Amino acid sequence: MAQQTKSEQLSGVAGWWRSLPLPQVTSRPGYIWYVVATVCVGAFMAALDASIVNVALPTMMRDFHTDYGTVEWVLIAYLLTLTALLTLIGRLADMVGRRPLYTFGFLVFIAGSALCGAAVNMPMLIISRVFQATGAAMLQANSVAIITATVPAEVRGRAIGLQGSAQAIGLSLGPAVGGALIALFGWRAIFYVNVPVGLVGTLMGAFILPRDHLGHTRPTFDWWGSLLLAPALVALMLALSEGKRWGWGSPLVVGLLAASALFLAAFVLRELRARSPLVDPRLFTIPVFSIGNFTGLLSYLVMFGVLFLMPFYLEHVQGYAPAVTGVLLTPVPLGMTVAAPIAGGLADRFGPRLLTTAGMALSALGVIGLALTLGVGAPVPLILAELALVGVGLGTFTPPNNSSVMGSVPGARLGVAGGILNMARSLGMAMGTAVAGAVLVAFLPTPETVAGRILATRASLWGLFLLAVLAALISVFRISSSGGDRSLPVQFD
Repeated sequence: MAQQTKSEQLSGVAGWWRSLPLPQVTSRPGYIWYVVATVCVGAFMAALDASIVNVALPTMMRDFHTDYGTVEWVLIAYLLTLTALLTLIGRLADMVGRRPLYTFGFLVFIAGSALCGAAVNMPMLIISRVFQATGAAMLQANSVAIITATVPAEVRGRAIGLQGSAQAIGLSLGPAVGGALIALFGWRAIFYVNVPVGLVGTLMGAFILPRDHLGHTRPTFDWWGSLLLAPALVALMLALSEGKRWGWGSPLVVGLLAASALFLAAFVLRELRARSPLVDPRLFTIPVFSIGNFTGLLSYLVMFGVLFLMPFYLEHVQGYAPAVTGVLLTPVPLGMTVAAPIAGGLADRFGPRLLTTAGMALSALGVIGLALTLGVGAPVPLILAELALVGVGLGTFTPPNNSSVMGSVPGARLGVAGGILNMARSLGMAMGTAVAGAVLVAFLPTPETVAGRILATRASLWGLFLLAVLAALISVFRISSSGGDRSLPVQFD
């Protein structure tokens, strides 16, 4: 009897879930913007969490009586898990639906955040961060896909621009909110604050997100492909993240890069032969998809390279305290916040080519301006203006780029396309730090001097400038997409 009651309860919950969203919600004027707002909650929360943790690392290190090499795994574990799961979860969403995975992602993120806040030692905190990153991957892999599937092509750029603004606001507020929470309540509060925000997101996801329209044939999940892709990405990200500390020529880093290459080669061979591949290789034959992902990777490489270099200059050359340095870097995300929705709306009218090219050109101008400006006693207002130009350029580039990429793929592949797009962003972030750091170290003189640090920083910025110019030139050849080729089959023959 108890078993029957439990079964009836589960059936009732399933029926309630299938009844949502209610017609009173979906029939409201501007319903698509309620969907965009729901996605923006997840984007804001994930971005806030990504930037809020950095300021807590010294406090965690002191409370757990550990060293920096250990506490940095609070960041590394999150980034590795996120990058490894984005494509896998995107493909799974294409099979079982984006709405349930996105909504459940909020719950997983909430649970992971609560466990992080309750951690009694460093291993528990790191494991909890893996759990939290799994929820973040469920949100990030599906966010752009949900917008693309719901919002008409003529306003898609504006919608993706709003999502980009939500992410930029989260990145901007993270350090300030984190500092305030730590000062008032301690470092555990930076994780507990996700719980009420996540609950709001869960309710919005359940009551607002549209139902998925899945095909009658359900392809099988490519487990072998997943088992090959995940370690390839983890090894690559770990090598990029730790290469500077371990040494780029060390056996460990070389071994990780070699392992990544071998796993990636095996993954490609698997996908070419698979009946239902994790990543359909034919996606990369779509020029807009390939160009958009490559230039997207370059854009985040440039931005995070700048964000890596500038604290060293501002603290070691200009003499600012770390807290002040964090404030001085906010023009980058603030510039993105302002530019993203405007650029998205303009892309809906003029197409992606003009906006993506102009965006990377603006970022290149900002980077070269920094390279020419930096020095002892350089005017801070000018540096802030150049940082803002980098942010405005990225905000101008990202929405039309993401919109064109997602609009170019078949409807049945939106989830995996969103996962690849976000994976490219994560790789760009890691590569930005790695490339900028490697060039900086290569040009630093021994013994280190202020003049030598300035020259090394300028050399690294020149390298980032050339990559930004490369992204702008590639964007010139971008083909406009207004809905994409939706004819690719769900499975191989």
